[in-house]
Amino acid sequence: MAEHPDVRLLRTALGALNAGDLDACLGCIHPDFLINLAGVAQQLVGRDIWLAGVEQLRAAFPDVRLDIEDIFAADGRVAVRNTIRGTHLGEFQGIAPTGRSIEVMSNEIYRVENGLIVEEWIVTDNATLFAQVTTS
Repeated sequence: MAEHPDVRLLRTALGALNAGDLDACLGCIHPDFLINLAGVAQQLVGRDIWLAGVEQLRAAFPDVRLDIEDIFAADGRVAVRNTIRGTHLGEFQGIAPTGRSIEVMSNEIYRVENGLIVEEWIVTDNATLFAQVTTS
């Protein structure tokens, strides 16, 4: 059975992100990309906001990788369960580098229209992430 085109789009975008090819990743995202983050009251808008967040993450965890655990699509939406892995080698949210490895789960839903990712809803296990970079 052929893979759903929206799943292929997300695999392409996440693969580019893992490879550090942010231009290729941006090519998969609509210019007016809508960002919905758990714990953030206001919706964020635009690829530039997305890029700033990714650059901040990559500065703190230069080897960051999002490994797809589950992915499926229906009705213009793609659900992805990722494991985020990396090493804390740069400042993150005011926390000095620890050299510790992180491994956290992120559940994400993406809305796709006309071959571009137009919106995301991200729920990342930030409690585990912060515990991994602050606990001895």
